[in-house]
Amino acid sequence: MDTVSRALQDLVNRALAVAPEGHFWLPFDPDWRSPCELDRRREAQGPQVGWRPAPQTIPVSFDGLANALDQPIHPDICAYFSQYWSGSLETQTQEGHVSLIQLWNPADFDRLIENLIGHSLVKKRKRETFTVFFATTEEDSELFLSIDNLTGKVLLEHPGKPPLRTVADSVAEFLDTLTPVTSMPGIY
Repeated sequence: MDTVSRALQDLVNRALAVAPEGHFWLPFDPDWRSPCELDRRREAQGPQVGWRPAPQTIPVSFDGLANALDQPIHPDICAYFSQYWSGSLETQTQEGHVSLIQLWNPADFDRLIENLIGHSLVKKRKRETFTVFFATTEEDSELFLSIDNLTGKVLLEHPGKPPLRTVADSVAEFLDTLTPVTSMPGIY
């Protein structure tokens, strides 16, 4: 198991340990199903679905994106997104809240690829290194965290601008610093 997979698995285990009932809840959407769904319940605000990260039995592949961009995709990016079907994982750092983007289902992966192609065009036009976003920060902030496709470093970015700074030398290093919180995770 590579270091990113180990770090993500450790984080998922820490998140599930603090989750009430050992899993999370989201509003149920019959048109947006996921392999990570568990059971449903009726709440005052509508039907809810329980979920917990579920291993991808056939991991998603970034080969199509690599071909479209005519460049390899950093192995840490592939390892991060090809391990689980999951809602976002809510965490805390010394600097504030971080919501880790995960893939809810195969259609979510398709949507991610479409967004990354658009993102790559902007980066190419600005002559900047391609990055892959994988986390958002505080709810009212436009700042996001990305993985540099050349180096694998975790960067803090603002849309349409060069990266502000390096946050960690690797995704695994960054994941190891996160503390899961019990706020209700989203899908992103």
